[in-house]
Amino acid sequence: MSSSVAHNSQSSLELLESLKRQLSEALPQKQLLLLPQIMEAGVPGYQVLMDFLLEAKTQLVPSVSAGRSLQLLHQVDDPNIQNFLETHFKSGLVSLPNTCGVDYTDLQTALIQQDFELADRLTLQKMCELAGTNAIQRKWLYFTEVKTFPNVDLQTLDQLWLIYSEGKFGFSKQREIWLGVGQDWEKLWPKIAWKDGNVWTRYPGGFIWDLQAPAGHLPLTNQLRGVRVMDALMNHPAWQTS
Repeated sequence: MSSSVAHNSQSSLELLESLKRQLSEALPQKQLLLLPQIMEAGVPGYQVLMDFLLEAKTQLVPSVSAGRSLQLLHQVDDPNIQNFLETHFKSGLVSLPNTCGVDYTDLQTALIQQDFELADRLTLQKMCELAGTNAIQRKWLYFTEVKTFPNVDLQTLDQLWLIYSEGKFGFSKQREIWLGVGQDWEKLWPKIAWKDGNVWTRYPGGFIWDLQAPAGHLPLTNQLRGVRVMDALMNHPAWQTS
């Protein structure tokens, strides 16, 4: 090996070690900025992210950077990485409490795959399951049904959306924005791109099904039936105990 090649290899290793150290020490939002650089390192970078994910498994609540790391590794066509994911993260990064009234495994899978449109449909489906047989049949919710949702289920739905969207999506994110505009619905709708002027965003083509969407854009509710369902979600006691 020539001295220049050896030097470049050594420089790459030093850079990778530096990124690994920064990743372990930085706050989640800074970690998100480091992930593309780590991925560009190829196999050594993938190993850094695998180690990072194993560490994340020990945390009570996974970080948004761990969620993004899992999504990135799922995109890599490498048998070793796929075997690692199958072994350690078969169902995903978020532990689904056995006290939940509904199974959210398929929703977690859709979010890992960044299929946000499917995840949105599954979210409504899961909420209808929570509401009961009548809601399942009609495929939409009454606000009175939302009020009966167990805290753990809404918190789990919210955590799934937050962790796999870099913290941009989820009911608690929508609530944060809603509180920030003084609980004014007419100010909220354009802020999360559900309305432009007097025109409601058309489903599904008008919505943005990726992370280019504004914060709080997803998940959707049946807001066209009025604000009562959304109001029930924003005022649910789950957010007082999460």
